[in-house]
Amino acid sequence: MGIEQIAPRLWWWTASHPDWSPEDLEEGKGWEQVVSSYAHLAGETLVLFDPLIEDWDPLDRLVEEHGAPSVLITIFWHTRSSQELLDRYGGASLWAHEQAADWVGERARVTNTFAPGDELPGGVEAISMRRIEEVAYRLPDHNAVVIGDTILRHGDLAKLCPPTWVRKSETFAPAEQAVRLLMEQAPHQLLLTHGGPMDPKALQM
Repeated sequence: MGIEQIAPRLWWWTASHPDWSPEDLEEGKGWEQVVSSYAHLAGETLVLFDPLIEDWDPLDRLVEEHGAPSVLITIFWHTRSSQELLDRYGGASLWAHEQAADWVGERARVTNTFAPGDELPGGVEAISMRRIEEVAYRLPDHNAVVIGDTILRHGDLAKLCPPTWVRKSETFAPAEQAVRLLMEQAPHQLLLTHGGPMDPKALQM
């Protein structure tokens, strides 16, 4: 697992998800086995997004240089390596959307909860995606947005996740509206956890 710097103070890496099966691809409409994680240094704060770690050495070097990280989770499925990370780095914190904190807490120890609009580490801004308590994260320093499950990469295009990816009590329309509002903010880059960095122009709705 190498960590690639994709902009000043912004890094990206990929790893193979251990729980993935071919059925998860859902005939090309679901998610691929290789998933993405991100790190952002905002001021003196190192922030990690949905971290899945295969090789700890590159992250060890980043933490040694910049200090214990704060971890932000987009959706509870993406808790990934968070507990191992908390155990490894003294002073690390795990932040979860308060509405999803119980589900994240079943996978790792939540140290902080938040609601969209609350102050987050590094000045990161949480945006409700209006499905299964998912949030996206805007990085003001780069006008980039980290997105969990609502937008997926398929080849050279980014598309919304399958409409079935909601609870039985939900409809997909609020998530579609959340994406439209997000795109009206004209982000310079989409940082997909399923697909890597992408130009927003690649999004098909």
